[in-house]
Amino acid sequence: MVGADSIRVAIWPEWDLCSRLVLYCNMRYNLLSLAGRSSAMPPIAERKDHPLSMRLPETDIAIIDRAATLRGRSRTDFVREAAVRAAEDVLMEAVPIRMSPEGFDAFIEALSGPATAVPEMVELLRRPSPWEQNETKTGE
Repeated sequence: MVGADSIRVAIWPEWDLCSRLVLYCNMRYNLLSLAGRSSAMPPIAERKDHPLSMRLPETDIAIIDRAATLRGRSRTDFVREAAVRAAEDVLMEAVPIRMSPEGFDAFIEALSGPATAVPEMVELLRRPSPWEQNETKTGE
């Protein structure tokens, strides 16, 4: 069985902090819940789908359908993903951040220190924007 640490290393670098925390908590919960099961008897099949019904105006459905089509997803998948993402955002905002006094001092020190330029950002901000490039080409 692949351990949680190897999955974390393979997936986490390109995810934002909230996604990483949710994934990690889900993996730890699943690993812990599987550890308590006996292999002598297969687990009872649990229902994975729970219906959710909503009444929406046609304009909302049209917007959702258009966005889902642009993403190449079904309406159900698109709405489910958006709802779960919004719910995770709300839950992550409600979770207090706890740290030791030493950790807090290090955090404040990092915020209070002098800003350092990121060369890639400096170069990006020096480039003309697309609408400025069009103006210089046409001579306006």
